[in-house]
Amino acid sequence: MPESQSYQNHVRFDPVWHFFIAPAMLVNIIVSVYETIHHWPEQRALFLWWVFLSIVLFMEVGRARQHSLIAQDRIIRLEEKLRFHALLPADLLARSQTLSVRQIIALRFVADAELPEMVRRTLDENLTPKQIKQTIQSWRPDYLRV
Repeated sequence: MPESQSYQNHVRFDPVWHFFIAPAMLVNIIVSVYETIHHWPEQRALFLWWVFLSIVLFMEVGRARQHSLIAQDRIIRLEEKLRFHALLPADLLARSQTLSVRQIIALRFVADAELPEMVRRTLDENLTPKQIKQTIQSWRPDYLRV
């Protein structure tokens, strides 16, 4: 079973992305720029093309990751809105429509019993996602975050 989740340890790394793919793409850009500078007169078009494609590849891979995170955030928002309907009183449910997506995503870590008060506090004090996570008394873990 995973370690109990809290504000201090809830950040999740994808080892393949964070420690292999992204660094490899950055090294590719650096090497392509280095080789272009050091071999400028000879086959400059080929080396410039390599630099261009290195940058495009890095952007493409990053964008693909961003798309998966956006889809995940939309699913979290939907799950939380369903949870809001089940757990919030009608007045607070109506006010919850003004929460930002970032606030809703942060509220996913709030346990059910604490949710109404945390939503009220978030709305009244306009808490940031970081402030929401830091003030949670009863943490609801999310081990499936990409």
